[in-house]
Amino acid sequence: MNRFEGPGAREARIRYLDGDFQVMTPGAFVRCAVTEQPIQLDDLKYWSVARQEAYVNAETSLARELEMHPELRKRG
Repeated sequence: MNRFEGPGAREARIRYLDGDFQVMTPGAFVRCAVTEQPIQLDDLKYWSVARQEAYVNAETSLARELEMHPELRKRG
């Protein structure tokens, strides 16, 4: 059994805030909005407050930001 299985290992509902998050429904993990990979709450570091989405890592967060705001690619 891995850490995302078993009776206590359900998906949490989170409210993402600036620099913090609030657990609305207890659980062991959330899913990355892009890859759908589970992210253990202790490992959650990247999210969007505006979109209320979690990301598995910085690269995925940046990719989503560029997807949502393609004009950012033109900045230099």
